[in-house]
Amino acid sequence: MKRKSKLSRKTSETEIEIELNIDGKGKYDIETGIRFFDHMLESFSKHSQIDLNVKAIGDIDIDDHHTIEDIGILMGETFNEAISDKKGIKRMADAIIPMDESLAIVAIDISGRSYCNMDLFFTNEKIGDMTSETIIHFFESFANSGKINIYGTISGQNDHHKAEALFKAFAKSLKEACKIEHDEIPSTKGIL
Repeated sequence: MKRKSKLSRKTSETEIEIELNIDGKGKYDIETGIRFFDHMLESFSKHSQIDLNVKAIGDIDIDDHHTIEDIGILMGETFNEAISDKKGIKRMADAIIPMDESLAIVAIDISGRSYCNMDLFFTNEKIGDMTSETIIHFFESFANSGKINIYGTISGQNDHHKAEALFKAFAKSLKEACKIEHDEIPSTKGIL
């Protein structure tokens, strides 16, 4: 079973194409027009070993909100299609990732239900060229369209380190939750 998908999304604000392979090697080709966000998605791909190609053109002349939101939506949809019926997956996982003075904790449940609870605080309005408040919105968008639960929290002083630790923890926990451990649907309901 190949757990990969390629989807596109076009609105009056963005035009995006995403290709994702859950069982990849962490190869990526990412162009969002927002360099710091590229860096976060590259880090996600590398540390999850999920191959990720993202091509996005958005109205970043206005701001980065629509582009980051729509990438989150489409990335969640692409993940949900790739994970398919979820047969045999571990389903739940977590990761604790340090980066210098910062620490991120992320827990995942590939439950078929959407919920995102992020306890994040950034000192600065922007991290590089990315608005820091859009980080939460990316995860909310991914959780909603990917039909997963994401819980995340960070501590530390440096916004770059906190954001990067968060994306790495997301990467590690999502990859672990996707692992095939058996041949059943991991739910008492029989579906996810």
